Amino acid sequence: MKAVGYTESLDIENPDSLIDIELPRPEAHGHDLLVRVSAISVNPVDAKVRKRAAPEEGSYKILGWDAVGEVIAIGDEVSAFKKGDRVWYAGDVTRDGTNAEYHLVDERIVGKAPESLSDAEAAAIPLTSVTALELLFDRLGLKEASENEAEQERLLIVGAAGGVGSIMVQLAAQLTDATVIGTASRPESEKWIMDLGADHVINHSKSFSEELKRIGVNDVTHVACLNHTDQHFEPLVEIIAPQGKFALIDDPASMLDVIKLKLKSISLHWELMFTRSMFQTDDMGKQGDMLNRVAELIDAGNIRTTLGAHYGTICADNLRRAHRDIESGKSIGKIVLEGFS
Repeated sequence: MKAVGYTESLDIENPDSLIDIELPRPEAHGHDLLVRVSAISVNPVDAKVRKRAAPEEGSYKILGWDAVGEVIAIGDEVSAFKKGDRVWYAGDVTRDGTNAEYHLVDERIVGKAPESLSDAEAAAIPLTSVTALELLFDRLGLKEASENEAEQERLLIVGAAGGVGSIMVQLAAQLTDATVIGTASRPESEKWIMDLGADHVINHSKSFSEELKRIGVNDVTHVACLNHTDQHFEPLVEIIAPQGKFALIDDPASMLDVIKLKLKSISLHWELMFTRSMFQTDDMGKQGDMLNRVAELIDAGNIRTTLGAHYGTICADNLRRAHRDIESGKSIGKIVLEGFS
């Protein structure tokens, strides 16, 4: 089968950082589905793993986690899917990735793909939607709209125009009664976030406290910091309400001074979407449930794709371009690739 991989961690400008290869087609066993991959998207984790994790001597590492495709074979313990099902999923960081014609994935982290989206449109969503839902409800503990009888929650999403932010804004607006505030620093990003359903957008390159005052908000009860947490940490602590919650997904370049959270009894939460599959947790199947819920929201017209750019077929040249743009930190929405030439 065709695939894109690498043998050593290299700068993305090096033509050998990602290369086109041929590999044997894998076989499904146990809870695994064998999926013929139709479309994928590229996430910041792809670039992070490429730069940090080299494969064993004489082998290739295959990146990629988001995928949409068709089930062509199932393991002997599979119960929820059958051959011919159109599925979507966010994968498992401990296994070979989706930058391949055929891919093995555990059925428990797989959902039925939304019928109303094309393969490319759907591929933009799985990893970011699971991350966003885990952030909103498992980590930050926001109340769903039907449950929220308490004081109004105020959610600040830092870096709201990116992949996770783009779907998190929509899910928060649809599923909670919280006031949703996104951050951006460019006019096109601000428009994108407002179009997705945010109540307000503020500029994260300016003072958070001054920007909140500008929109008539004194503080926020919940913060989801999606990038540059080390740069934003102290000013964010200043605007979080007492007993508020702070969550992050990135890897800060410098140590966070968490003692600053004590005075306000602010809780700190780290989100990694791969934790459930990595440790085979008892609630691993919750991710499949999340994907099915998101598919229902999409097919009902409540959530839209976060596809930002389509880079063509799945090949080394196009994936290097995607990694380069992801590393620039300026992409809006998700970068998607589709089919093998």
